[in-house]
Amino acid sequence: MFARATRCKSFSYKNTVPLFHSPISSSQTRPSLPLCFYFAKSKLSTMAEPSTISPAPLLKDELDIVIPTIRNLDFLEMWRPFFQPYHLIIVQDGDPSKIIKVPEGFDYELYNRNDINRILGPKSSCISFKDSACRCFGYMVSKKKYIYTIDDDCFVAKDPSGKDINALEQHIKNLLCPSTPFFFNTLYDPYRAGADFVRGYPFSLREGVPTAVSHGLWLNIPDYDAPTQLVKPLERNTRYVDAIMTIPKGTLFPMCGMNLAFNRELIGPAMYFGLMGDGQPIGRYDDMWAGWCTKVICDHLGLGVKTGLPYIWHSKASNPFVNLRKEYKGIYWQEELIPFFQSVTLPKDCTSVQKCYIEISKQVKAKLGKVDDYFNKLADAMVTWIEAWDELNPSGAKSAELSNGASK
Repeated sequence: MFARATRCKSFSYKNTVPLFHSPISSSQTRPSLPLCFYFAKSKLSTMAEPSTISPAPLLKDELDIVIPTIRNLDFLEMWRPFFQPYHLIIVQDGDPSKIIKVPEGFDYELYNRNDINRILGPKSSCISFKDSACRCFGYMVSKKKYIYTIDDDCFVAKDPSGKDINALEQHIKNLLCPSTPFFFNTLYDPYRAGADFVRGYPFSLREGVPTAVSHGLWLNIPDYDAPTQLVKPLERNTRYVDAIMTIPKGTLFPMCGMNLAFNRELIGPAMYFGLMGDGQPIGRYDDMWAGWCTKVICDHLGLGVKTGLPYIWHSKASNPFVNLRKEYKGIYWQEELIPFFQSVTLPKDCTSVQKCYIEISKQVKAKLGKVDDYFNKLADAMVTWIEAWDELNPSGAKSAELSNGASK
């Protein structure tokens, strides 16, 4: 318990106010809570009653929201109460001459393919075209510590009580609390209110590790592959499971990019969504590729990945026949990809995400290049991605501001 409290103590006041339902009076018996609860209480005592103030948005100046799109962003109206305080990075896919309309009142940058080519030059070849994988360009040009990315067909979901779910706030809470990848807690996330470490959980592991990735889920349209879509065309996910868990070390998972947050400083260079879409033999494996690479690196560097809450409402199913055309090689290749990532080992001198990623690219070329020449191209693109990342994010130096496509 004490190790966990020490970890939570580092939270700032603005990050802990929303955890309160009511202040704890001095006459009450001191409950068993993380120190961050008492830290927040001491700050609240000098302020007005919580009912009379609006808490500052969590990480307002430390987080960017990245959205890939080919259409007008009317869906932002539904998200306005939650997203408007934050900066948006919109990556326009497809025809750069098309005008993308963004609702008034949002602070945003808009990049199209012309901007990508101008900023990256020859290295722009590593950014996918006509595929949502282009979103990773937004991760590269962001200068914030955290990223939340969401698809433009994802709406605000409701919890079982009928209350709108602030998905962004839940992701932030996930990222600001530790993960437990080295020993599974049967009450899932022990850092949530009302939970703790169960009997038999080693005290030496209760401090946890920094959380690098928060993977959210979806109600309504499930994230299925094309064959599953075809045999279950009417299936909808109606189960709201009130749980968050750390994915154990050594366990891979299929990462979905439509409702995802991560600590850019901890794991950003690994969030490359690969070569997909136009001119490539595969699509719809962009986020999964990033997820497999990221998880291997997190395991090596001692970082955590959480999955579960928050939910968003996935509003529409994509065409399963179109999806099958994009996926069919991936469905075949994944039987080679999963064993490959399960067997990847990284040497001790891989002490940074970039070094880890370059090492994975070498192993991709050596082992997966035999499966198909596409993986040789992908391995080269992985190296180009890291080179471009380091150019735009020079280590230890203040990054130069970019001239953006259409900034509001």
